[in-house]
Amino acid sequence: MKTKRKVFHYSGTHFEEKEDDVVTEYPLTIMLNGEEFATMVCTPTHLKELVVGFLASEGIILFYDEDIKSIDIDETRGFAYVELKKAPRMSSNFHSKRFIGSCCGKSRQSFYFQNDVRTAKVSRSRVTIHPDTCLKLMADMQGDSHVFKETGGVHNAALCAEEGIVVARTDIGRHNALDKIYGYCLIDRIPIKDKILAFSGRISSEVLLKVSKIGVGIILSKSAPTALALDMADELNITAVGFIRGGKMNVYTHSERINI
Repeated sequence: MKTKRKVFHYSGTHFEEKEDDVVTEYPLTIMLNGEEFATMVCTPTHLKELVVGFLASEGIILFYDEDIKSIDIDETRGFAYVELKKAPRMSSNFHSKRFIGSCCGKSRQSFYFQNDVRTAKVSRSRVTIHPDTCLKLMADMQGDSHVFKETGGVHNAALCAEEGIVVARTDIGRHNALDKIYGYCLIDRIPIKDKILAFSGRISSEVLLKVSKIGVGIILSKSAPTALALDMADELNITAVGFIRGGKMNVYTHSERINI
């Protein structure tokens, strides 16, 4: 989603009045069983997927059909009304409490929210891909994002198979783009274990945890990772590939999945 705005463009010698495309920023409040749960700022597309993916990421639901009774989205007022079939699988106040512990029985100490301890998954993926596939998937994701080309104001995420992109989503928030992918997979029952995620943003610890919750074993990014994200990727058996640009890349963790 985008809108037109008047700008004064400076070309190096003079100003020129013109119209520019600007990405839409939209607040969405989730009402969970009649109570306010969270408000996120997002791009107003694929809102149902965003809500489902966000609730799954927060540990509130595990499955779409089994846990959600109804979702009604009032786009005019910016509200998503969610009714669950039973009490949430986890108390909503858990998402703001820290849990400090070692993951997967290793000695390294990582920081997790309590819901992350419950919902983060060690990848069992056996998928391997060629470096050329990494380059192609990243190029395809970026090339197919018309909103990014026109505004430069969104992050892109794509669920991929080795043959190409399965589904792509964009949002002003990098976490939202991943939640839309997660929601799509839950709603449409998309098998995950043989999939790959391509992503335009930095691989932070929060992004890595979302990748773990979705369940893929390979995350591809044109940007840099953080040290904590790589610690988590090591522990969660996730292959993190960054700086995919100009025909080059860095494989940071579990390089056995990237084969020549």
